[in-house]
Amino acid sequence: MKKLFLLLNVVIFSLFIQACTDHLEPVSEPRSFSSEPFVTGLKYPIGMAMDDVGNLWVTEAGSGSGTDGSVAMITPSGHKTTFVTGLQSLMREGSIEGISHLVYKNGKLYFLHGSNGMLYTADVAGFKPGDAAVNLSDIPSQDLGTFVRSLALTDPLNSNTYHLTFGPDEHMYVVDAGSNAIIKRDKGTGALTLFAHFPNVAQNVEAVPTGIAYDGNRFLVSTLTGFPFQEGNAKIFQVEKNGTVSEYKTGFTTLTGITLSANNKPIVIQHGVFGPQGFGAKTGRVLDENGKTLLGDISRPTDIIRANEKTYFLLSYADGTITKLSY
Repeated sequence: MKKLFLLLNVVIFSLFIQACTDHLEPVSEPRSFSSEPFVTGLKYPIGMAMDDVGNLWVTEAGSGSGTDGSVAMITPSGHKTTFVTGLQSLMREGSIEGISHLVYKNGKLYFLHGSNGMLYTADVAGFKPGDAAVNLSDIPSQDLGTFVRSLALTDPLNSNTYHLTFGPDEHMYVVDAGSNAIIKRDKGTGALTLFAHFPNVAQNVEAVPTGIAYDGNRFLVSTLTGFPFQEGNAKIFQVEKNGTVSEYKTGFTTLTGITLSANNKPIVIQHGVFGPQGFGAKTGRVLDENGKTLLGDISRPTDIIRANEKTYFLLSYADGTITKLSY
């Protein structure tokens, strides 16, 4: 009887160890992505986020003239419903811009209008496919741009609140591409402070941060770089919890977004290679942290997010599409 009891304990312990080992086994990093179309017909999409039930929320820059910048919800089956429109759409240096990126947390959607420096906080918990769009005037907003310009980080003064995430103690951290900075927004009071400032990536070439991700210990930030967008000038910076900035990886070109793999490794997107006629056709790429191409021949990507361990979604600004990536 004692032997049987001992044998059962050994079996149970072995199963426990195996279960723990299986659980702790790391997810493999992508070596390449396969892609399939998911959504088409978007109006110059910029940013993308996913909510708790798998809906994608996407910002669309619009026509470049007027107030048709918008935010839309897209269901897992690809059905699109406009959540809000009426945001200013601008044409600047050949690109349509205005509204920028967004993030979802606990039933609320936070989205930025970079050109106007505004942060909007929308309650989307009850919004359903097919619902009528809400009024922009009914969404609470906060002016970030005025604060950024007051810091006088650039000459002439510049601000473009572009990307955002949540970090330590659930405070919000906003990347400003115009001032090459990260602004911290206090969770409780909404108070704004300068958290970090990025150095030039080359002589007289600004960093132009475009994406931010928090891995639980530090922030990782992608950079576009300023004109003339030379190949190899873009970097991934790391920013410690105290705001200290250092280089993480170098040698990239025109990065416009960053996400983290299941193992918290950065995956970035190259907007394109810039030449006499602007960004070359199909020169966008998805890259790992070492610069290896995971997917090429992309038209000016502006965002990438991870949906689960091995599935990602990619935005193409030029094609107006969302593509599903997997490996």
